[in-house]
Amino acid sequence: MPKTGPHGPITVVIADDHRSFGEALEVALDKEQDLRVIEVVTDGEAAVETASKEQPDIVLMDLQMPGVDGIEATRRIVVDETSPRVLVLTTFDLDDIVYDALRAGASGFLLKDAPEERLLTAIQVVGEGGSLFAPSVTRRLIDEFSRRAPTAPPPALAELTARELEVLRLLAQGLSNAEIAARLVVSEHTVKTHVARILQKLDLRDRTQAVVLAYESGVVRPGAA
Repeated sequence: MPKTGPHGPITVVIADDHRSFGEALEVALDKEQDLRVIEVVTDGEAAVETASKEQPDIVLMDLQMPGVDGIEATRRIVVDETSPRVLVLTTFDLDDIVYDALRAGASGFLLKDAPEERLLTAIQVVGEGGSLFAPSVTRRLIDEFSRRAPTAPPPALAELTARELEVLRLLAQGLSNAEIAARLVVSEHTVKTHVARILQKLDLRDRTQAVVLAYESGVVRPGAA
């Protein structure tokens, strides 16, 4: 069950070119007292405009839409840390699509046939600043990273302390703050502080971008334990 945001219910915009699907999803979400669907739109341009005007907490984004597709719409919506967060809902989990959506700024990626309870959990996680990907999507994403040659690490990476680099590696392996805290035998608050400093030093918007950088620069290798 999603929790309310700091200013009330979590607000959502649904973008899907199949209006019947979007409206059915709206009905399902409106049953939750802690969620409020602001609008259902059917193309990427409308998603960008509505996100800019309404500033929802989350945009549930289909990728296959006419005109401006979901990946380009995500790129236009997610411009900084104050932007609405994007949770992708799609019938496609092809490698390049997953990778491009993540690079565009998506904070989560679920297939449309995911159970309703998993969707509600994803909305809560993403609404709280986290990231969530379906297991099949995560496997494809790691496979895609493994096929790409590491890029040159950004100079700012050298500014991280040994502990911050350790936290970045664990973050990239998919561990939550609580799991990282348990692994390092520190408080969860300490981990949150490390994550915040990592994002600040590397000029990253969120944890998702940190994961991308960690893999692309070779800080973490696919399959690392």
